[in-house]
Amino acid sequence: MSVGLPHAPKVLHETVLLHEAAEALQVKPEGVYVDGTFGRGGHSRLILEKLGAHGRLIALDKDPAAVAAGQAIADPRFIMVHSGFAHLAEVLHRLSVEKVDGVLLDLGMSSPQLDDKQRGFSFRFDAPLDMRMDTSSGQTAAQWLASVEEGLLGEVIRDFGEERFAKQIARALVAARQEQPIVTTHQLSEIVAKAVRTREPGKNPATRTFQAIRIYLNQELEELARILPQCVDCLRPEGRIVIISFHSLEDRMVKHFLRDMAQGDKLPHKLPIRAAEVPKGRLRLVGKALRAAPQEVAVNPRARSAVMRVAEYAGDAGG
Repeated sequence: MSVGLPHAPKVLHETVLLHEAAEALQVKPEGVYVDGTFGRGGHSRLILEKLGAHGRLIALDKDPAAVAAGQAIADPRFIMVHSGFAHLAEVLHRLSVEKVDGVLLDLGMSSPQLDDKQRGFSFRFDAPLDMRMDTSSGQTAAQWLASVEEGLLGEVIRDFGEERFAKQIARALVAARQEQPIVTTHQLSEIVAKAVRTREPGKNPATRTFQAIRIYLNQELEELARILPQCVDCLRPEGRIVIISFHSLEDRMVKHFLRDMAQGDKLPHKLPIRAAEVPKGRLRLVGKALRAAPQEVAVNPRARSAVMRVAEYAGDAGG
């Protein structure tokens, strides 16, 4: 029997692959689940609807605004934790939870984060250049741009933004900051636009640079690399990992990790060994990568780059 959720305030955020992700988790009524990226709670609320009276959902988010939204959910089966998902093992240990039945990671930014101009994530507004996911700690983008060396700046824009004009952009930014500090989103986008002579139709020249700086400042790829093994370690048999990525760097990392965990230990080619002795992978891949349907993309254009991958815990390698 499901426990009803209290009436929640309307949130201006369309959760991508909402029902597909909850279905992929195969929520058990009495299971224990983790939403590692609460955002504005779209996935969490649907998981809670599927849980029974003794089920449990643990949500994590590093964004104080997201944590405040989660704390508004008055449900005894739900706990909101202010933490990045890279600390999942520590959070579960603190809560005396040994194993869970599923982990969901929605790696995209929420609409409120992008639409709040004070956060400085978007070039659509002229606002302070912040870009921190956790506004309670760390360097702002403006502070970082004030002192970063040109070489490192170029590498960040090239590697995390996959930007072919990275060197030109880095050179332009370093030259510009000698004239005046780069402290607003408008300044950054204008400088980048002048350094980038060609761009894909309909795409702002600053898109890749904004992405690169955000990923670097928030250590998004490092945190993803840290959370993936923790997800496997905390799963019960047949527990599931569901991960939604929004750009190629994330998806590539997720794809390779899940594939390697499904293959198990690689043995030398033509090694004489019985089939029963071949080490098994700890995960089983579930289905193919799933993208948002055209209908969802039409309603929510931010869903167009989403890729969902699912895997199920098969046991310890070799076991």
